[in-house]
Amino acid sequence: MTELHRTAIHAVINNSSPQLSWNPFEDLATLFHFEFMVHAFQAGTIIAIVAGAIGYFVVLRGSAFAAHALSHIGFAGATGAVVIGLSPIAGLLAFTLGAGVAIGALGSRLRGRDVTIGIVLAWTLGLGVLFISLYRGYATEAYAILFGEILGISTSDVAVTLAAGVITLIAVGALYRPLLFSSVDEDLAAAKGVPVTALSIAFMAILAIAVTEAVQVVGVLLIFALVVTPAAIAVRFTSRPAIAIATGIGLALTFSWLGLAIAFYSPHPVSFFITSLAFATYVAVRIAEPLKTRMRRTTANATA
Repeated sequence: MTELHRTAIHAVINNSSPQLSWNPFEDLATLFHFEFMVHAFQAGTIIAIVAGAIGYFVVLRGSAFAAHALSHIGFAGATGAVVIGLSPIAGLLAFTLGAGVAIGALGSRLRGRDVTIGIVLAWTLGLGVLFISLYRGYATEAYAILFGEILGISTSDVAVTLAAGVITLIAVGALYRPLLFSSVDEDLAAAKGVPVTALSIAFMAILAIAVTEAVQVVGVLLIFALVVTPAAIAVRFTSRPAIAIATGIGLALTFSWLGLAIAFYSPHPVSFFITSLAFATYVAVRIAEPLKTRMRRTTANATA
């Protein structure tokens, strides 16, 4: 064990941050010396891939608000599960799946009802706060669901995350063509015999699983950072589905890996860095778009 490793271990034990040596090889060795960081990178990689893949369809279908809704509803399930002595992840998954199936079944009937949905979401968040107040112990797991705590993931958690991620990706792959068709033009897909309602229910169930996974990293309040933002950036670069999905996955991985690495050498939480990186990238892309358009027009006028 090197002196740098001893220093890092001492820093972790004393709840402070290890210091950068500015030697990338030693810093990476220190980063992956700790088992909890290895688990965090493993889980973060799985979750980023799932979020990047499912996020494209969330953006394409205009379901960003649904992802936000599922995370808020899931918080009530997580805190309720803690109160009765169950795993918060089990409660989160149960509530998000139930809400996802309901949203998928209602489909177009929910359009134009943002105010009603917003009121329901506020109530479920308040319900979660009530459950926390009723809990007599330390509701650290429930608070981790609210804000994310990937550094506390164990080996068994990684295994469960991997299994859920594989199931989610297989489901997306199996439904890829009809899901893409119905996402682009739902009316035409229905006219061609595509079961759009069943697809909507299946997609929302898949999204519920993805949200449950992503919550471990960024929490229910910051779910957009992994599920929506990478895909929202990707679709601004390309209209080709496969490339957009690959780009979204790449961005989600970049945000997760950089966020974890920076947080290890900082006293601030992982979710802050992941969301900040995602936000900064999205803002930069939006600012660059009109500049790029102006440059094209200037070039076209000069050559005309």
